[in-house]
Amino acid sequence: MPWLVGCNYSPRTAINQLEMWQADSFDLATIDEELCWAASIGMNSVRVFLHDLVWQAEGAAFLDRIDQFLAVAERHGIGAMVVFFDSVWHPSPRADRQSDAKPGVHNSGWVQSPGVDVLREPARFDLLEDYVVAVVSRFAADARVQVWDLWNEPDNPNTLSYGPFDLGDRKGEVIAPLLKKAFAWARSAKPSQPLTSGVWLGDWSDASTLKPHEQLQIELSDVVSFHCYGKADDMQSRIAQLKRFDRPLLCTEYMARGTGSTFASILPVLKENRVAAYSWGLVAGRTQTHVPWDSWQNAYVTGEPPLWFHEVFRADGSAYRADEVDFIRSICLKNG
Repeated sequence: MPWLVGCNYSPRTAINQLEMWQADSFDLATIDEELCWAASIGMNSVRVFLHDLVWQAEGAAFLDRIDQFLAVAERHGIGAMVVFFDSVWHPSPRADRQSDAKPGVHNSGWVQSPGVDVLREPARFDLLEDYVVAVVSRFAADARVQVWDLWNEPDNPNTLSYGPFDLGDRKGEVIAPLLKKAFAWARSAKPSQPLTSGVWLGDWSDASTLKPHEQLQIELSDVVSFHCYGKADDMQSRIAQLKRFDRPLLCTEYMARGTGSTFASILPVLKENRVAAYSWGLVAGRTQTHVPWDSWQNAYVTGEPPLWFHEVFRADGSAYRADEVDFIRSICLKNG
C-alpha cells in the first residue's frame, strides 16, 4: 500500500454513527460530495464508525449501505478503516431519530457502541457476535476495506461529559473479555485485512506500564494503532515507544489545533516514519467537532470558536484555512 493518509469521517448531516447509517438519514449524496473534497487534497483513506444497533434493527440492509459507502469512496480513490465498537461519549445509544446537537458543544450527540447497559451484563456479550461476523464476512476479501478496527478507546470513562453515567475507572477491566471476543469473532470470518485496536492514553514504553486491556489490544492486533493529540515531540516519542513491536503503525487520531497538533507539525513526522495518518474530522457539521473539548464546560454559543479544533472544510466546501489545505495537498500528493 502507499502511505495511508486521511481522516476520521462522518458526513456533515450526521450527528453520530447511527444517523450516518440508519435508513432514514443515510445521506449518500453528501458523502459523495465530501469524499470528493477529501480526494482533492490527496486523502486515500477514511476511518468510519459503525454501530451495533443499526445491525440489530436493519440487518442485511445495513450491510448494503456499507457497500454503497465503499463504492462511493472507491470512485474517489479512497479506502476505509472500519470501526466496530466505541467507548466514547454518550453511554446509552438509542436506535431512533437522533437528538439535535447541544449548541456550541463538541460531539454532543456521539454515542457509544455497545451501550453501558450491555457492558454491565456480560451474559449479553455474545449477542454481538453475529454483528461482527456478518460485517467481516461480507467484506472479508474486499480490497476497499483496508483495516478492521475492533474498538475505539475501550476504557475511556468520559469523565468530563457523562462520567457519572459511565463505568469509571473499571471500564477497561469490564471491557477486556468482550474485546478479546471481538477479535476472535472477526478472525473467525477469515478477513484478508489486518485487525487492530488503538491504544490512546498512558505510558506504552514498556510491557510493565501497559494496562491489561492495552496488552490485549497490542497482542491481538496485526497492525499497531494509536492516538496522539500532542505536539511533534510527543508524536515522535509515541512512535518510538511502539516501534519495538515491529509491526506497521497507524495513528488513527491526531490534529487538534488548540493542543498544538496541527497538519503542518504532525504530518511530516508521520510521513517520515511511515505511520498511517488519520486526522479527526473533515467537514464542520452536526458533530460540532470544530469546537474544542472544553465546550462541555463552556459551550461556544456566541459563534464559531476563535480557533477551530478539528475539521478541514466548511459546509460549503471552502477551506477553513487555505494555506493548511495547500499544505495537506502538497504532502499527500507527494505520496509514495
